Amino acid sequence: MNRFHNLSKRQNGGPRAHAWRKTALRIAVLAACAGVTITARAQVVPSASSGGFKLSAGGAGSGYYLQYGERKLAGASAFVDADVQHGFGIEAEGHWLEWNQVNDIHAETYSIGLRYHRSFHRFQPYVKGLIGFGDLNFLLNQAHGRYLTVTAGGGLDYHWTHRIYIRAADVEYQNWPQFTFGAMTSVGVSAGVRVGIF
Repeated sequence: MNRFHNLSKRQNGGPRAHAWRKTALRIAVLAACAGVTITARAQVVPSASSGGFKLSAGGAGSGYYLQYGERKLAGASAFVDADVQHGFGIEAEGHWLEWNQVNDIHAETYSIGLRYHRSFHRFQPYVKGLIGFGDLNFLLNQAHGRYLTVTAGGGLDYHWTHRIYIRAADVEYQNWPQFTFGAMTSVGVSAGVRVGIF
């Protein structure tokens, strides 16, 4: 048990440091989103042929397979998509995998990266590459670690109404290369709704 407590201290610097990092991350994500929004408003391209800037946000239900302990976790996800021109854009997302826990094992991930989509009538397939970090709560709350995550994924949105898209499927493969017990992977599927802001 001492080994896991020491691991937690090495990874995070204790509970106060973990709480501070979590708060700092939330503030950073909000600031980044606000910065992108302000910049985009100043750079919106009026021509429809040039693509223009589009901002949307959404939520989804998620199911993930986590290699550590071979756990199948479920939870909620939130994401922000900022499309710039010609299908290219940025996606920021968070996953909170708190349901279906066994022995208190659960995870959260926060990532940001590039996204590319194409539109075919009402269907909009996309691919993405993200980088961020994952928080993992170990067996029986004995430790908590934070690790780099690298994500490759893709999915399909359906343009339902003027502003509403159905996220029919979002599939992700995550690599946790610096995990304590060797590189770890997780695979997840999400489905939900995306709403255009402007």
